[in-house]
Amino acid sequence: MSVRVEQVLTEEQFEEFVALPVTLHGRGRHVPLLQPTLRSWWTGEHPQGRFGPVTFLLARSDSGAAVGRMCLHHNPSFDDKVGAETQLFGLTEFADVSVLDTLMTYAAGSARVTARTQLVGPVALLPNQTGGVITSGFDERGFMDSPWNPASYPEAYEALGFARIFEGATWIVPLGGGDGAASEPPADEPPIGEPSGGVVVRKASRLRLRRDLEAMRQVLNASFAALPYYTEISAADLAHQTAGLEFLVDPDLFHLAYIDGEPAAFVLVVPDLSEFAMARDGRLAVKDYPGLLWRRLKGTTDAILIIKGTDPSAQGRGLQTLLARQVERGLRAGGYRTLRSTFVETANAGSSRTYERMGGRPLQGTTFYRRTVR
Repeated sequence: MSVRVEQVLTEEQFEEFVALPVTLHGRGRHVPLLQPTLRSWWTGEHPQGRFGPVTFLLARSDSGAAVGRMCLHHNPSFDDKVGAETQLFGLTEFADVSVLDTLMTYAAGSARVTARTQLVGPVALLPNQTGGVITSGFDERGFMDSPWNPASYPEAYEALGFARIFEGATWIVPLGGGDGAASEPPADEPPIGEPSGGVVVRKASRLRLRRDLEAMRQVLNASFAALPYYTEISAADLAHQTAGLEFLVDPDLFHLAYIDGEPAAFVLVVPDLSEFAMARDGRLAVKDYPGLLWRRLKGTTDAILIIKGTDPSAQGRGLQTLLARQVERGLRAGGYRTLRSTFVETANAGSSRTYERMGGRPLQGTTFYRRTVR
């Protein structure tokens, strides 16, 4: 099969780009990124547009059918982190290895023009946002902010000389029958909002959500700074990524710990809207969120742990254990049956232990890929 690559420039091409995962994989496992997010990347109307355009590409067969897609972009902050001029790629779907080879040949040519020395991905738009390839658990469905792909994808990347980086796993924690029975707190656990040894735990509030998210961002940047893939999240980036969250957040699932009045740790869990996103092929916008909130209250029983972190200066004080108990209590009281977690790097044993203590297990292996530009 002869394959050609074209840039997505028209609305018709953009619609093909959005629809391709369903065309290739069908429905049921792949959870699409929301179309408004994709459109903001395509048009450059997103905070990271200041780093340069995001180029959307389609691969076509001899017959003109779309058989692959990819985006190309660049981020100087990521270059600084990894110490190399990097061509980032993402949103990568393909019918077979020959299609991937054609897309990567195009990506390498683009990299050479701009003197970039390596290809890294798939990231959308950065590893600490979403992306990656699953390497196991292919029969399990994906979920929001995590990848899903068929078993052929890791083999295809590695056949083309890509090496695994930032390996990890997503996690799943069964929560029982979802009967709403909340566990009693340990006798030595301070009530929410009451200080103990300088530590205060607070639930988030929809009314002060932006303030709570800013406190979370401070801890997030400090706690993840040493990770090899992490680039700092700006206030503008966070606002863009969390638009509409006030309609969806369950305050019982978003907790922050403060020490002497300063944010020190957090856990953010949200209701899992993956099935809604799949049913509508990612065509959800902020205006749809109030309706989704009503539907969640009527029966969504899955949740996703999006992110958690502890300021390095506060590590070793058991804050994540304390927050995990609070969140688990909120999940059980809210009738949730399952908690899933976005990927945790294999090297991050401390974070994995949180899920092990809750009775969880790894769900899907994950990796990103890197190859030197030839």
